[in-house]
Amino acid sequence: MDLNAPLPGPLSLADLAALTWLFLAWFGIGWVTEYPPKDHPSVTVLMKAHRREWMRQFITRNPRIFDSAILTTLREGTAFFASACLIAVGGGLALIGNTDQLAGVARQFDLGHVPTLKWEIKIVVVLFFVANALLRFVWSHRLFGYCAIIMASVPNEPEDPRALPLAMQAADINITAAKSFNSGLRCVYFALSALGWLAGPLGLFLATTYVLFISWRREFASHSRRAIMKFVPGETYSSPDIDERDGSQP
Repeated sequence: MDLNAPLPGPLSLADLAALTWLFLAWFGIGWVTEYPPKDHPSVTVLMKAHRREWMRQFITRNPRIFDSAILTTLREGTAFFASACLIAVGGGLALIGNTDQLAGVARQFDLGHVPTLKWEIKIVVVLFFVANALLRFVWSHRLFGYCAIIMASVPNEPEDPRALPLAMQAADINITAAKSFNSGLRCVYFALSALGWLAGPLGLFLATTYVLFISWRREFASHSRRAIMKFVPGETYSSPDIDERDGSQP
């Protein structure tokens, strides 16, 4: 079977296969990250325990300026990525109306003649991920704002019966905001891999595979994960690689 054989449309069988791999990889790594095996949690899952511990310590911290500064930093990060995605969406929409430049680049790399509609489809796929990231970053920014308001409602007296429930409520909102932020980052990663399609279906397949490997490694096999695993508040995860390298228990 010739994968480059044209189908009834601008895309070949190889294009559809690479495009399917792109969306499967994006959905798969997102699912595994949020719902990993219990004996091998991801960084995202591990950080949930640290976020809850943050809110427990927040109750007794006086003054609470330190917590406010951390939350401000988190909101600035989401605002930065949201602004970058908004600019990227505008640039992509402008590029759809002028694909002649991309066609000229393709001719320079001897990629042959590519129909204008195919270029537009490739750009739309990139815009799908960028726009998805924008929506997630905006929602994350808003949730961090909700978290700040709930944190402000926590009584100053640690013995107050309302303190711990409100703090845990803030922790849940904080975790949800972080989930949206992480999802937005994954969309940015796979938007970059979708740019590989400009070099053809093989470029898309290789770029997607590389981004998938990077995303998996950072969540399940990175040095930062081993550092986080050394102690997880309220959890009993154990990591054999840490025990062997550091001689310590998490």
